[in-house]
This record gives sequence, structure tokens and C-alpha cells, in this order.
Amino acid sequence: MTVTIGTYSFSVKTKGNCDIIDITSAVEKLIEENNFIEGNALIFISGSTAAITTIEYEPGLLKDYPRLFDKLIPESESYHHNFTWQDGNGHSHLRASLQKSSFTVPFKNSKLLLGTWQQIILVDFDNRSRNREIIVQLTGLKATE
Repeated sequence: MTVTIGTYSFSVKTKGNCDIIDITSAVEKLIEENNFIEGNALIFISGSTAAITTIEYEPGLLKDYPRLFDKLIPESESYHHNFTWQDGNGHSHLRASLQKSSFTVPFKNSKLLLGTWQQIILVDFDNRSRNREIIVQLTGLKATE
């Protein structure tokens, strides 16, 4: 068997301001549609004010997650980035750099090997809505045709 690499992408419209979107099914769909059966999925967000990670995608955490970042990196602070660019999103860049822009998940039998309550999420920290491009690079074995 030969290891194959494929790079794919999809777009998501976000609201900004710590908008959290479950992208698990979109990633798994790419694995299935491209006949990958076992390997790793690298999920990367293109942009410096958004991040990728996993959480339990449930109503309580969808409220707790933004509150955590409000405490760690408040929007109301004075950031040098805002003085330079006048765009008011200095906090967004810092939050995204803390969270990180990529995440790798193994898969087997064309299914992500996530925990029962674990989903892959895109978090848009910017202060406005955006069209976000998510890059998914799949490395692994494909089903024989």
C-alpha cells in the first residue's frame, strides 16, 4: 500500500467575536469523499485571527469558552496592534496565537478517532464577520479501487 497526501479546503462564514463552529462533519466528509481509510488529518485555518482546536460542542462550553478568552485577553485592553492598524482587533491576534492555527487528528476506517464528546471547532476571534478558509491535508492510505 502507498501513503497518499491530499490537500483540500472548504469555507465557513463566521460572525466573529469568538464565534465557535463545529467543523467535525466537514472534515470527516473530506476523508470519506476522497477514499482515505487510515491516516492523519491536519486541519489548518488560513488567517491570523482564528484558531482550530477541539472541545465538547455543548451550550455550556459555548458560553464558557468566550468568557475564558475575555478574562485572559480582554478586548478592552490597549494593544499596540490597534495603534498601528486602527482595526481594533489586537486582542483577536493574541487569542488566535494562544489557541493556534492547526490541529491533527488520526482517522481509521474513514472515521476521525475523536473522543465521544470531542468535536473539532473553528473559533473566529476577529471583531467582524469573515469568510474563513479551512485547509485539510490528509495523509494516509486510500481504499483500493
